Amino acid sequence: MYLTHHQTAQGSQWAVDGHFLPTNISLKLLLELPQNSLIAFLKATPTIGPATGTLLPPVESTHEVWACGVTYLRSRQAREAESQARDVYEKVYDAERPELFFKSIGWRVVGHNSPVRIRKDSHWNVPEPELTLVVNSHSEIVGYCVGNDVSSRDIEGENPLYLPQAKMYNGACAVGPGIRLATAEQLRDLPIGINIIRNGKPVFQDETRSSQMKRPLEELTAYLTREMDFPHGAFLMTGTGIVPEEDFSLQVGDIVRIDIDGLVLENSVES
Repeated sequence: MYLTHHQTAQGSQWAVDGHFLPTNISLKLLLELPQNSLIAFLKATPTIGPATGTLLPPVESTHEVWACGVTYLRSRQAREAESQARDVYEKVYDAERPELFFKSIGWRVVGHNSPVRIRKDSHWNVPEPELTLVVNSHSEIVGYCVGNDVSSRDIEGENPLYLPQAKMYNGACAVGPGIRLATAEQLRDLPIGINIIRNGKPVFQDETRSSQMKRPLEELTAYLTREMDFPHGAFLMTGTGIVPEEDFSLQVGDIVRIDIDGLVLENSVES
């Protein structure tokens, strides 16, 4: 089943498989349900017509988006290359505890066909295509969407303590286009691809698979929720296995297209 979020004349409204749910159904409500009840609840809920209107990010204003770092070998290599404190990334890749950091509050997230941004005080900016888990209030993985963890590599490379400035700013977090409901087992080996278009031509393309991630998805989720409650659910970006070479940086006007098993998130780039 597939959840989407739409802007209508009456306000925002959720839909399942292309049909509107009743206006009193929120994502917050759905993510309060146990995983084994969610599908049954949606099947039993009558829909009220075809979904129309502008597609919104598949989050609500108070939802939190968190992210993981250095979960793929390629990411570790890139972070070591950019950083003046290289052993930090080698240690966290091999450590028991994963790297977790706050990425965005829901009202700051942008969705499909909305622009992401690059910082004006950075000269080295990249998209990071990431399988983004949807986690319910019971710490269960109930689905996924596509995430773009836009990052300023030069800022983080200067000092690891600058990570929040490299990762958190207006237009740095894109999630969408909707939520595909799935179990963790169904997410273990998904194809993840990226295509960046500049002036109508591809300037970077690459692909990986979620099976190349070092850590199990359940482990990442367990660490996120170990000492922190998410009563209305949360989103967790799981790190990137695709990093452009060091001579590449996003430019204004680029189009970033990320495809995870046929679910496509596309964003233009602004400054």
